[in-house]
Amino acid sequence: MKHPPRTGTTTARFVATHSVLTLDARHPYVAKSLIDAHDMHRTVMSGFQGWIDDGSRDARAQMGVLSTWALDLKAAALVLVVQSKVAADWANIPKAALRNAPHLITVDRTFRTGDTLSFRTVVNPTYSKPRTGPDGQKARGQRVAHTKPDGVRKWCARLFGTADTPSRVGASADPDTISVRMLPAVSSPAPHRGLKIARAELRGQLTVTDPVAFVTALSDGIGHARAYSCGLLLTR
Repeated sequence: MKHPPRTGTTTARFVATHSVLTLDARHPYVAKSLIDAHDMHRTVMSGFQGWIDDGSRDARAQMGVLSTWALDLKAAALVLVVQSKVAADWANIPKAALRNAPHLITVDRTFRTGDTLSFRTVVNPTYSKPRTGPDGQKARGQRVAHTKPDGVRKWCARLFGTADTPSRVGASADPDTISVRMLPAVSSPAPHRGLKIARAELRGQLTVTDPVAFVTALSDGIGHARAYSCGLLLTR
């Protein structure tokens, strides 16, 4: 039997700002971000200087900064979308790296139980692989990435819920109808050697079952590697 949506609240409001930047992929500033995941993180965070004290923990989460990007190799263009709770200032990006001025959008939308939406997101789909310690006892699982579409759809089933498990994001979706595209992993050289993030692009339709939980998922992102351009859920 499918779990019913949480009762009590049938609407929830989502407010954020979106920055859409079209960058020249051939510019050294942009090219470095494409080959170094940590440098891409710095590029994203460069738009939010001064809002949080330097050295503050969880600065990205405090400001609600999430991002996603897509690369058009033929056009040598990188389209970067950044969501935040505070206004962005992209003056620190070299003008020569920008194809045009950043486009800033205020998002103010109310979601209702039963709303059906198209969505797109890039995620870091992982699962916990069981492990046994030296003493033979069960140890903490090892996080392993899904590398095939079938595995990613299993991850989607855990995210959106099934007949036996509730949704983690306040929305339901049929994993079999979700388009899954495996993307190249992103990584970072020293001093972040070993950082390697598997990615998959998801496209499909979802139905809002719990507006409050859904707005939280939109605001906070989904899955792991949210500091590295994963987890931003875009809807229309």
